[in-house]
Amino acid sequence: MKGRVLVAGFATRHVVSSAKRAGYEVYAVDHFCDQDLCRDARVHRRFDELDEIPDLVEEISAGRSIDWFVATSGAEGMTVPFRRAGTPPEVSARFLDKYEIQRFFEENAIPVPACRAGAYPAMVKPRRGAGGWRNRVASSEGDLRAWEEEWPDVPYLVQECVTGTPASVSCIADGRRAVAVAVNEQILRGGEGDRAYGFSGSITPFNHPLSARMADIAERAVALSGCVGSVGVDFVAGDDAWAIEINPRFQGTLDTVEAATGQSIFGLHVDACTGVLPAARPRAGQVCARAILFADRDLTVHADLSRLSDVCADIPWPGTEIEEGGAVVSVYGQGPDRAAACAMLDRIITRVRTYIS
Repeated sequence: MKGRVLVAGFATRHVVSSAKRAGYEVYAVDHFCDQDLCRDARVHRRFDELDEIPDLVEEISAGRSIDWFVATSGAEGMTVPFRRAGTPPEVSARFLDKYEIQRFFEENAIPVPACRAGAYPAMVKPRRGAGGWRNRVASSEGDLRAWEEEWPDVPYLVQECVTGTPASVSCIADGRRAVAVAVNEQILRGGEGDRAYGFSGSITPFNHPLSARMADIAERAVALSGCVGSVGVDFVAGDDAWAIEINPRFQGTLDTVEAATGQSIFGLHVDACTGVLPAARPRAGQVCARAILFADRDLTVHADLSRLSDVCADIPWPGTEIEEGGAVVSVYGQGPDRAAACAMLDRIITRVRTYIS
């Protein structure tokens, strides 16, 4: 055992699994506590509201020696009495506000869609929040007013719309330097409403004419940001590589990055926290794809999907009730190229749907 790690946040399974594979004993505070998280975490506690996290962290750590604390979404601002593996709270705070991210990109001459009042179409997004929730394209002033009426107390940002493929770059940083470890294609949910731009999977690596440029931009941005450990930069790859956001924490692409590159991202994350970065950008040995399956209606998962744990993650317990639109399970495919990985992914999705239907 390399040490004891306590991971806390809204969704932690991907980090818990990576830490366990890296040889750590893991404790988790998580909103879901799915089957695979409970398998990989030595001790785990589930919460309903984010303000429950500090007490549960204190409960788990009582009488235990914790070597590293890792915060995921919702816990970035926590201060704890043990060593932190990741971006300090005061640095994270800036990059949890999309207006501050916009300012950061502009101040450092990083290509970013402009914020222009009255220019349409425009992307409306809440200043705070993760996963693309409530992002919406406004085609007119009336659309913007409708968004404001639906979310009257939510501060927002209005950004020029740029067209292209959603992408991201996964970096490892020590607060002053950064190395890009993967460029990823991002899969969005699509459709109508406030979930259309929500994250629903990734394909690693993303072989695109702008991939190298995105990696270069991301390394520069993350190095300037002061963020530490695993840090992501979201892009739209269109007529240029447009930077969209910086994520000062582990990203949802972690699974496909590890599977494609063969690297332990948690191991690299901890190394970076001690000042050690990868000597070079790793090369992907295969393509890995992940898709999150969402419920098309209110449902109860009766089957035990743990029998599919070789191709699934975020596995709900039998009897779990999921509302329409909620995430059910993550599914994976891999192969020597994108077409093969996506073909396997489609086959596995068909198989999994027979269990949850």
